Amino acid sequence: SIQSTLSPFHPLLIEGHSRDTRDPTVVANQIVSNLRQSWKERNVTKPPILITQGDPLTEKGISAITRIVANELGVKRCLVCLDEDIDPDHSQLADRHDVVYELKYSQLVEILNQQKMTTDEEDGPGDDDKEKMSNKLTVAINNKIAMKNDKRKTLGQDNLADWYPKYALLQEVTKAAFKQISGEVTVAHATGDIAEFSVTSFYEVGLELGFIDEKTDMVNYYDSSE
Repeated sequence: SIQSTLSPFHPLLIEGHSRDTRDPTVVANQIVSNLRQSWKERNVTKPPILITQGDPLTEKGISAITRIVANELGVKRCLVCLDEDIDPDHSQLADRHDVVYELKYSQLVEILNQQKMTTDEEDGPGDDDKEKMSNKLTVAINNKIAMKNDKRKTLGQDNLADWYPKYALLQEVTKAAFKQISGEVTVAHATGDIAEFSVTSFYEVGLELGFIDEKTDMVNYYDSSE
């Protein structure tokens, strides 16, 4: 099963912008330094595996950064792509360098939905606690998009593109499902300056719903040279 294959690993996800113009080697080296420090403090003993989410390889930006991080840490990669009925091009364009496992989004949704929401247990035997985790994420992401669109309106900007929900869901489902598979996860940011209207900014949803713990799972980006 997916769980038995991947549970021996410590899942690592790196979140950042595809349009990042900084030198990817400098950024990647800083992330590696941040990770090593964090893993030492947290006593992470499982071998890491880097989880990527279908970004096509570019000279700069998140796909270039993740390649260098994987290389520096000497770890293999697991690729998660949207199913073809959601986005036919996503899998085709993905960077498959050093990828040893490949999963579809729907497989992770299935794993995530095996989990029961502990916060609803006090509500008694109502239907609430049977609500699927992926539905909770979908509702929360749609609410976040509505809030961001309201803000954009006040700034005189157009609504976020209609592809936002599927990529925000891919990001949040992947992290939550891998934490469930392994019992642990590291989410490292590739910048301390997450753009307010980026897909990356939806990491707040995973924190708000308690899928990701800011203290134990997150590694913020800080530049030691600053």
